[in-house]
Amino acid sequence: MTHATKGIVLRTVKYGETSIIASVYTELFGLQSYMVKGVRQSSKKSQGKAGLFQPGAILQMEVYHNEFKHLHFIREYDWAYLYDKVFFNVVRNAVAMYVIEVVQHSLKQPEANPELFYLIEDTLKQLDRGADTLVANLPIYFTLHLGSELGFQLQGEFSKRTPVLDLQEGMFTAEPPTHPYFVSGETAAFASRINSIQFYNDLEDIHMSRFHRRDLLENLQHYIALHVTDFGTLRSLEILQEVLA
Repeated sequence: MTHATKGIVLRTVKYGETSIIASVYTELFGLQSYMVKGVRQSSKKSQGKAGLFQPGAILQMEVYHNEFKHLHFIREYDWAYLYDKVFFNVVRNAVAMYVIEVVQHSLKQPEANPELFYLIEDTLKQLDRGADTLVANLPIYFTLHLGSELGFQLQGEFSKRTPVLDLQEGMFTAEPPTHPYFVSGETAAFASRINSIQFYNDLEDIHMSRFHRRDLLENLQHYIALHVTDFGTLRSLEILQEVLA
């Protein structure tokens, strides 16, 4: 049977002379691998098709799916959303690659999670459309909300009574914990404020220094690594830190 589903390309590898295998996070089936034949041919029919499988591409697909197989095939595919800026702007592309890598490191099973799909899709669309301040704050917003979708949402909020964010416990506390995984002060305050945001446009009202943004992003990597088995190290984080103001 074939199924119509949207998918977000996470990674592609070359296969044979003309084909690729694409890792795609789909709306219907979660994380799946697809063989795409002939996409690297130099013929008129195949011209430009490889561009649809860049990491971060949002596609509308008609796919063959068999739950007992690990590799599937795509019957038809096209853009579900065509970026205006993400593939061509250095900062926005760096944010997109960060989002995609965080997703890759966080997903261990193929199960569908439509809410997570919509979070990734909406984040990438906002990245394409949003103002510069929104774009700068988007990696933090996405990381925090990804944690929520994966089952470890931050609890509580920053206040005079609870000024410390315990990354291991995922909650704001009155005193620093005995372990080293915590943040406090303005960094914790920014984490609390962004964690409470429900609408992307509100990110435009949050202005933080390069130091606080760098500090929070680095600590959020620890936060996810503490809650996702074998999360590993993000290669895209260093690039992101360099390009964000």
